[in-house]
Amino acid sequence: MTDLAVQVLEPNRRLDAIDRKILTVLQDDASLSVAEIGDRVGLSSTPCWKRIQRLEADGVILRRVALVDQNKIGLGISVFVSVESADHSDAWLRKFADAVSAMPEVMEFYRMAGDVDYMLRVVVADMQSYDTFYKKLIATVPLKNVTSRFAMEKIKSVTALPVPAA
Repeated sequence: MTDLAVQVLEPNRRLDAIDRKILTVLQDDASLSVAEIGDRVGLSSTPCWKRIQRLEADGVILRRVALVDQNKIGLGISVFVSVESADHSDAWLRKFADAVSAMPEVMEFYRMAGDVDYMLRVVVADMQSYDTFYKKLIATVPLKNVTSRFAMEKIKSVTALPVPAA
C-alpha cells in the first residue's frame, strides 16, 4: 500500500463508535459543553474532551462554525454556476482557482468529471449583484462557457455528514 493510501485509511481506522457518536452530536450542535457531549455519548468530561481534541488534531473536525440563514442577511439568491474551460493547464487552473477562491460570493467550488469542468455554488442579494459577480468571474481568465442555474426553492440543505458506522 502506498503512503498516501495509508494516510487516507488510517484516520478512519482510529474512529471507534464513541468517536462517531461525538461527531454526530457535534454536527448537530457544536455549542454544547463538553459535559453535555459526554453525557450524550456515555463519557465523562475529561475523556470526551481528549477525544474531541484528538479528532481536531487529526483533521477529522475541521472547525466549528455558526450556520447563518442566508435569506435573513439579505442573500436571497442561490446560483449554481457551471464553467467549461478550453485551457486545462496547471497555470490556468492556479490562476482561476485563486481568483474564484477569493470571491466571497462563492460558497462551494468543485473541479468536476464529465461535461462540466467546474461547478460553483454562489449566493448573492439580487440579480444585479449576480451580474456584477458574473462580470468579475468572466474577467478572471478565458472561459469556454459559463452556465448559471438559479435555485427557485431550497428543499433540503444539511451540513451534517452521515457518519458511517464503525
